[in-house]
Amino acid sequence: MLLKYLRAAHLPPTLLVTTLAFLFSKTLFDLSDSLLIGLTVFSGQLIVGWTNDLIDAQSDRMQGRKNKPVATGELRESHLLMATYIDLGICIALSLLGPLGLRGGFLHLLAVGFGVSYNFYFKKNYFSPVPYIFAFAALPSTPYVALDRTPPLWLTTCGGLFGIVAHFANVLKDLDEDRKIGIRGLPQRLGTRKSIFITSICLVIISTIISSHQSNLIPWFIFSIPFAMALIIYKPKKFGFPTIMLLALIDVSLLLYLN
Repeated sequence: MLLKYLRAAHLPPTLLVTTLAFLFSKTLFDLSDSLLIGLTVFSGQLIVGWTNDLIDAQSDRMQGRKNKPVATGELRESHLLMATYIDLGICIALSLLGPLGLRGGFLHLLAVGFGVSYNFYFKKNYFSPVPYIFAFAALPSTPYVALDRTPPLWLTTCGGLFGIVAHFANVLKDLDEDRKIGIRGLPQRLGTRKSIFITSICLVIISTIISSHQSNLIPWFIFSIPFAMALIIYKPKKFGFPTIMLLALIDVSLLLYLN
């Protein structure tokens, strides 16, 4: 039963974002607080993933998506809705009463709110990248804000750019199907080629910014960015999102290890 709820939360990206939050927190907090921050972010990602499946239940059924427990009938909508309400209370408590404090906790809850707003509103209009930009920019910034420190501008900028990349890469695999059911976010309006172009440009900018602040990473980016771009261009629907998420995890791990 638990696995059905985890599947409804889009488990791979949820675990990735949780891992990234833990890694960023580990640079400023001790291990126990970092683990608790990771749990806090995990609870927020559950809300975002579950509301997405609840809102898209009907369209997922129309498209015959077998990887969605609600759409296949494995999980009742009323049960998932109840779990979402329970998790919302947990998320608020962990955010405001945990290591993030009021400042960091509020920023985290704001990021979760943007994620939910994407599900309800932004995914169907020109501003669909906005929630991704804010949420990914907030990810490395929240631990700094929690300690009343100013996040490095270059780090926040790279986070926001990764948000754009993640949004476009995630939509590519379902772009044609989304159009058929009336989902008209920015990637769907621009089409596959322009979406791949924007994704590639953002990756180049990210690599340039990070390399300028950490010269040890230049050889990594010289190899990884063209390789990632080649995979996205060759098989966007199959490799687009997994490639970007793996690249983000490796980039962050190397960045934090070398600092």
